[in-house]
Amino acid sequence: MALFVAGALISTLYERTARQGFENLLGAQLYNLVNAVSVSSDGVLQGNPDLGDLRYARPLSGWYWEVLPATGNTSGRLTSASMVLLTVPQASVADVPFDQMYRRSYEEPGLDGETLEVIETEVVLDSDNHTARFRVMGSLSAVRDDIAAFDRTLLFYLGTVGLGTVLVNVIVILVALRPLGRVRQSLADVREGRAERLKTGFPVEIEPLAIEMNALIDNNRRIVERSRTQVGNLAHSLKTPIAILTNEAATIGDEKGRVVEEQAARMNSQVQHYLDRARMAAQAQSVVFRTPVKDVLERIVRVIVKLNPHLDVEFEGDEAGDLVFAGEKQDLEEVVGNLLDNAGKWANARIRLSCRPEGPDRFAVSIEDDGPGLTSAEIREALKRGRRLDEATPGSGLGLAIVRDIVGEYRGSLELRSSKLGGLAVNVMLPRIR
Repeated sequence: MALFVAGALISTLYERTARQGFENLLGAQLYNLVNAVSVSSDGVLQGNPDLGDLRYARPLSGWYWEVLPATGNTSGRLTSASMVLLTVPQASVADVPFDQMYRRSYEEPGLDGETLEVIETEVVLDSDNHTARFRVMGSLSAVRDDIAAFDRTLLFYLGTVGLGTVLVNVIVILVALRPLGRVRQSLADVREGRAERLKTGFPVEIEPLAIEMNALIDNNRRIVERSRTQVGNLAHSLKTPIAILTNEAATIGDEKGRVVEEQAARMNSQVQHYLDRARMAAQAQSVVFRTPVKDVLERIVRVIVKLNPHLDVEFEGDEAGDLVFAGEKQDLEEVVGNLLDNAGKWANARIRLSCRPEGPDRFAVSIEDDGPGLTSAEIREALKRGRRLDEATPGSGLGLAIVRDIVGEYRGSLELRSSKLGGLAVNVMLPRIR
């Protein structure tokens, strides 16, 4: 913008100066012409003007002068050699009147296709009132061409300066922002598990940011460790009371003992569920873990096959080879393990597990079976914590609820629908690291 304004200002000033200089030159030559011409006693114009400019001697040069009679008692005509007996038209006095100095100027077509600036004056040459009209003509086209050439040169140099300024600024910005690129790469290394802390050695403006980020990472790690310690302590403190309740229930026997044993088992499941929630909540505030997906799925499939030898378990893992779960291995195992365990309970003969990428930062795990499936109403009920649709099947009813909570902690999604195999299909969306 500054160069554009400066260029427009310089061009305008140059044009104004060039036009003013051109008009001043014509005015000076007009007065030289007046001083070089006289009239004889019988009223004939005479003189041999030399204006000191060779352009007036070169034919059709665009620079001409002419002296004509202005009153009836004056005769003759004097012209420059450049006019070669031709005539440049005169504007009528009515259209272009003389000013108070008996001067006027106007534009006319030239003798060789150019545009002329014409300056005229009328002068009384002697006491007998012999009057002549003096005309000096210069090529206005040449002046305009000169201005256009100047504008092109100005545009070239200002454009060069502008381009150079942009390039210099780009280089300066890129060099100045390189440390930020290093910070971004260092953060990516931490996020993807290639490093535990940000590298140091940044410029003084950025070093405090790296220090604070490292402090945050250390604090998150302490939160995770403290949470795990508290979870372990709580689990240890509850293990003995629950075991005592279970043993006492076996001792009591009969219906009351069965009720106590059942409630102790339910309490154990609930405690384990909420301890897992506490562990995941602590992890959600920490740095990202890396878990190869295919290895975990293959291991769980082998376990399910051993537990359900009568089922045909298919694993479509061709697209899972490079997938990395952005979370802890235990959480992925619990999600897939619970879903495959449920499928094993309800499937008639087949279970199909598939895994595929979904966009740049998500992947999907699908488990399908050929069991009885669920209606829309049953699907809504199945997701409720502790709700069981078949009391005859062993379990606490927390499987799908636990899966839903784990998936929610990772900001994923859980979908239940009908399977192409005839039973239930469960689709889980989880975050991944590229």
